[in-house]
Amino acid sequence: MIHTDQVARVVAAYLDRHPGDAARLEPLCTALAEGTDIASRKTFTGHVTCSAVVVNAAQQVVHIRHNVLQAWLRPGGHLEDEDTSLVGAAAREVEEEIGIPADRLTLVDETPVDIDVHPIPANDAKGEPGHRHFDVRYVFTVIGKAEVRLQAEEVHDVVWLPLAEIQPEHVRDRVSRLLR
Repeated sequence: MIHTDQVARVVAAYLDRHPGDAARLEPLCTALAEGTDIASRKTFTGHVTCSAVVVNAAQQVVHIRHNVLQAWLRPGGHLEDEDTSLVGAAAREVEEEIGIPADRLTLVDETPVDIDVHPIPANDAKGEPGHRHFDVRYVFTVIGKAEVRLQAEEVHDVVWLPLAEIQPEHVRDRVSRLLR
C-alpha cells in the first residue's frame, strides 16, 4: 500500500528537478500539506494516479484509446492496495491495460518525467463526482518486440506514435532528453 508520505517524497524530488512546475502543482501540494489521503481513489478532492510513457526501439510511444474518457492516453490508472511504489503502479497499469509485462520494461529515471493535475468528469455509473487526478508519469523503454494485448473493459484501441508527436510539448522534450 502506498502512503501519502511516499507520494510527498516523490513530489519533492520532482519539484527539485522541475521547480518551474510548482504553480501548476499547487492543488497537489496543498492536498499534501493538509494531510489529505490522496493515495485513496475515494478522496474526491483529488487523488493520485500513475501512468507510463512507454517507448519502443523505434522511438514510438504507446497510446491507448480509453473506453470511458473516449480519449487517447498513455497507459495508467489508480493506485491499488497491493502497490508498493508509484513506479510499480505505473508498470502494473501497462501490464493490465496492454499486456506488456513489467519484466519487459526498463525504468529510464526514478524521478517522474511529469506530474499533471487534471479534471475528471463525474461518473454517475460509479457514483463518483467530478474530481482531480494527480497523475505521476514515468518513462519506460520496452525490451524487445512489444506484443500488445488490450484490456477490453477499459481500452479499445492502441497506437504507437512517434516521440516527436506526443503531447504535451514539455513531456515530449523531457522524454527526448532522458533517452539521449
